[in-house]
Amino acid sequence: MPINYSEKECQKFIDSALDLKKTNMHFEDIFKYIITKRANEKAVLYFDEDGKIQSYNYKTYGEHAYYLARHLSSAFKDLTPNSPVGLKMRNTPNWPLLFWAILMTGHPVLLIDARLEHDNTENLLVQAKAEAIVVNEFDPYSVPSFKLNEIRKSPEVDSFSPKWADEAMFCSSGTTGDIKIMIMTGRAICNQIIASHNMPVETNTLMHPGKINILAMLPLHHIFGFSAVLMWYSFYGKTLVFPAGMSSSDLKTACKKGKCTHIFSVPLVWDAVAQGLTRSMSMANKRTQNLFNKIIAFNLGEITAKEAGIIARSKFATKFVQKKVFGPQVQYCISGGGYLNADTSKIINGVGYPLYNGFGMTEAGICSVEMSKDVKTRLKCSIGHQLYGVEYKIKRDDPSKKQGELMIKSDYLHSEEIIGGVRKKAEYEDGFMATGDIAEIEEDGRVYIKGRLKDTIIGANGENIFPDEIETYFQGIEGIEHVCVFGYSRGTDEKIILVAELGNKVASEEFPEFKKKLDEINDKIPSGKKVAEFYVYKKSIPISNSMKAKRFAVKKDFAEHPENFVDFIAKEKVEVSFEGYDDKDVQETIKGVKKVFAKTLLLPDYKIANDAIWNVDLGGDSMSYIQMIQELEIAFGVSIPMELYGKLANVNDFALEVLTLRKAAGKLGKQK
Repeated sequence: MPINYSEKECQKFIDSALDLKKTNMHFEDIFKYIITKRANEKAVLYFDEDGKIQSYNYKTYGEHAYYLARHLSSAFKDLTPNSPVGLKMRNTPNWPLLFWAILMTGHPVLLIDARLEHDNTENLLVQAKAEAIVVNEFDPYSVPSFKLNEIRKSPEVDSFSPKWADEAMFCSSGTTGDIKIMIMTGRAICNQIIASHNMPVETNTLMHPGKINILAMLPLHHIFGFSAVLMWYSFYGKTLVFPAGMSSSDLKTACKKGKCTHIFSVPLVWDAVAQGLTRSMSMANKRTQNLFNKIIAFNLGEITAKEAGIIARSKFATKFVQKKVFGPQVQYCISGGGYLNADTSKIINGVGYPLYNGFGMTEAGICSVEMSKDVKTRLKCSIGHQLYGVEYKIKRDDPSKKQGELMIKSDYLHSEEIIGGVRKKAEYEDGFMATGDIAEIEEDGRVYIKGRLKDTIIGANGENIFPDEIETYFQGIEGIEHVCVFGYSRGTDEKIILVAELGNKVASEEFPEFKKKLDEINDKIPSGKKVAEFYVYKKSIPISNSMKAKRFAVKKDFAEHPENFVDFIAKEKVEVSFEGYDDKDVQETIKGVKKVFAKTLLLPDYKIANDAIWNVDLGGDSMSYIQMIQELEIAFGVSIPMELYGKLANVNDFALEVLTLRKAAGKLGKQK
C-alpha cells in the first residue's frame, strides 16, 4: 500500500504531540485528548465469538471507560485512597478501558503479566502494597479480586467525578533474577509520546495522517506494547486490532481481516515467521524455491530488475508470498526487546515486509528505532538514531574500544522504583541511566546492541562473547523449541554451554541426529565462540515478559539440579543394582520400559528419569498405571504379579522386575 504523505504533511500531523506540553502532562490529559481530538476515529477492531469484525470509535471508547470507572468507584469504596490496584489480563479491547478506569478512581495501576504464576503475582501485589487486583482468574488472592463481569454488576455511582491517579507501575522481566517495579508518571508517558516528533525526518510510514491499523499483539502490560502500541497509536487516533487469540492462525487472521498495516513484535515471533517460511519453501518444488529465492534477492537489492524479470515488473509474486503470512497490506514492522537475527531480518525484508529494529527498556520506555527506507541499512540490524528528547553515550572501561555500556538520558526515564517492597527515587549518574547493554555508536550516529553486560562470557583470549549472538546460529532447527546459551565456570575456564528445549514429539533415539546438526553449525562458528557443551533440558526454558530466555534461571538450575539436563550422547543412567545381568540387556530393558512409560504418559522419554515416581513426579494416575503394565507385559512377553502393583514405581523398578521374569523364563535377548 503506497504512502503518499510528504515529510511536511507527516511533521504537521505529529506536531500535535506538542499540544501535550500546554497541559499538566498527566495521564488525564492524554485520555481527554484522545477522546475529544480523535473522537470520530476508529479506536478498536476486534472479533466476536462468531468471528465477525466489531469496532467502535474513540468517543465510544471514552464512554466505555467512564462506565467502568463509575462501577469500579463503587467496588473500590473500601480501599485506601491512592493505593495501587493490579491489572492482570491478556490483551482484549477491555484492557485499555480498565487501565483508564482504574486511574479515574484515583488508584495507580500495577501492570501484571497475565501469564504470571499465582505466587509470583502475590509477591508483586505485596511489594507494590496493592490493595486489589482486576483479573480474570478464579483462584483467590490475599487482596480483593474483581472480574470484569462482577465489575459491571456492581452498583453504579451516579455522581461519579474522576479523581485521576497519575502513575503506571511496570514490573521488570526478571531475566537476571532481579525483581523491580518501575513507576512511570503521566509526565514521563507524555514525553514518550512527544518523542515521536522526529520520526518524519527519516520515514513517512511509521506514523502518518492516513489510515493505520496496528496489531495489538504485544502484551499491553509490557513497556513495548504499552508505549509503542497503546499510547502512540491511540494518541494519534489509529486503530488497535485485537486478535481473537495468540495462536499463529489467530494472528494471521487478525492481520488479514483487520487489514493491519503495522506489526510490532519481539525477535522470537519474527524468528518463528522466518523459520516457517524457510521450512515451507524447503518442502516446495524446485521452481517454487527458485521463485522464492529470486523474490528475496530482488527485494534486498541483490539482483537487478533485468535479472528478476517478471518479479520486478509486477508485485504479484511478492504479494502471493505475503498472502500466506500477514497479507500484502503491511507497511511497517518493528522488532524490539532483544537481539534481531540477521538471517531473520533478511527473510522478512526479503518477502517485502519492511522490518526495522528498535530498542527500549522498562525503565526508559522506547528510545530508538531504525527508520531508514534503505533495505541494506535495515539489514545491518542497528537500533537506529535516538528518538526526540533522548541522548545516548557509551561508557567504556577501555577508551581504545568502540564498545561499552549504553547510557540513556531522557525526560521519560522512570522517576521512582520499588525494590523489595521499598519505594525510593530512581538515581542516575549525571542524568544518565546505565542500561546494562553493550553497544557501539557508528560515525553516522546509528547504534548497535551487541549483548547484555551481565550475560557476557569472557573467552579464553579475554574477548567478550555475547550469548544472544551465539543463540542465533542455532535457531531454526526443526524440533528445537528454544535454545539458551550461558557461560559456566569449570575450573579456571568459563565454558560456553548451550541448553536446548525440544518438542514433546522428539524421542531420545533422535538425539544423535540433533547432535550432528548442532556440531555442523558449531564447526562454522569462530573458534573463540564455539559451544563447549550441549544439553537437552527436561523442563521448559523460562521466557521473560520480553520473550527472552531467562538465562539466570536456567544457569542456576544447571548448577543446582544437574539431573534436569541430559547430555545428547549420554548412556541411560543406572541408579539401582542390576548385578548379575548383562549391561546390554539392562540398557535395552530400561530403554524399552521408558518407551512404554512415554507412550502412556504422552511425554518424551528423555523427560522421564529412571527414578521418577509414576504419580508423584510424572503425573500418572491409577488407570494409566494399569494401562502401562499391560503395555509392558505385551512388549516384553511377561506377566507382572498383581501383588507388585503399586510397589513398582519407576523405570528402574519395572526394568529390574522385567529382567527377573524374563531370566526365569529363559527369554533374555528375545524382547519384542
